[in-house]
Amino acid sequence: MITEEELRKNYDTVLNNIRIHAEKVGRNCDEIKLVAVTKTQPVEVLNLALKVGIKVFGENYAQELRDKAKVLQATDIEWHFIGRIQTNKVKYIVPVAKLIHSVYRLEELEEIDKVAKKLNKTQHVLLEVNVSGEETKAGLQPEQVRNFLIQATKYPNVKIVGLMTMAPYIEPEMTRVYFKKLRALRDELRGYFPDIIELSMGMTNDYTVAVEEGSTIVRIGTALFGERKSK
Repeated sequence: MITEEELRKNYDTVLNNIRIHAEKVGRNCDEIKLVAVTKTQPVEVLNLALKVGIKVFGENYAQELRDKAKVLQATDIEWHFIGRIQTNKVKYIVPVAKLIHSVYRLEELEEIDKVAKKLNKTQHVLLEVNVSGEETKAGLQPEQVRNFLIQATKYPNVKIVGLMTMAPYIEPEMTRVYFKKLRALRDELRGYFPDIIELSMGMTNDYTVAVEEGSTIVRIGTALFGERKSK
C-alpha cells in the first residue's frame, strides 16, 4: 500500500503540473478540479488521501461507491461517479454522487431522474462524448449531443452541466486534437444550453495536455496512487 509520504509527494507533483500547464495558456489553476480515481483502492488509502488534502474521489463501480461512502460518511468528501452506468445500480449512485460523469443513454437519464426525484435532489451529470470515434469507447457521437440535450429537458431532476471524454491511450501530445474537439463542441453548445460549462477530460497519461486545452476536471489515478491492482 502507498505511504502517506509517497502520496503527498505524488499529489504535490500533480498539482504543480496542473499549475504549470494552466499558467502556460493563461489559465488559473483554481479553475481545474482534481478528481482522485480511487476505484479498487482500499478505504485505508482514501484515509491517507484525506490526510494529504485530497477531498474529491471518483469511483467506477456503483456498489463500491456506496460502500465507501458509508464507511467515510463523517468526512467532507465530494464523490464523483465516473464508470459505466448500469440502470439497476443507479439507486446506489444518486444518493452519494455530486457529479456523474458518464451519461450517454436516455435510459440512464430516466433512471437518474426517477431516483433523484425520490430524494428531492437535482443530480448534476456530464454527457460522455466519443470524440475519437473508437468503437471500443462508449459515448455519444458529437453530432448527437445537441439532440440529446433537447430530449433531456423532460427530466427535471437532472441537470446536465458539461461534457466528458476519454482520449485514446496514445502519446500525450497526440491527444490534443480530441480535447480541442470537445472544447469546441462545449463552446458551440453553450450558445443554446448555458449550463454546459464543465469539461471532464484528461487522465494520468494526458492531463497536462487536457489542462492546456481547457479541461475543468481531470481524473487522476495512477499518478497519485501508482499502478492499480486488478479488481
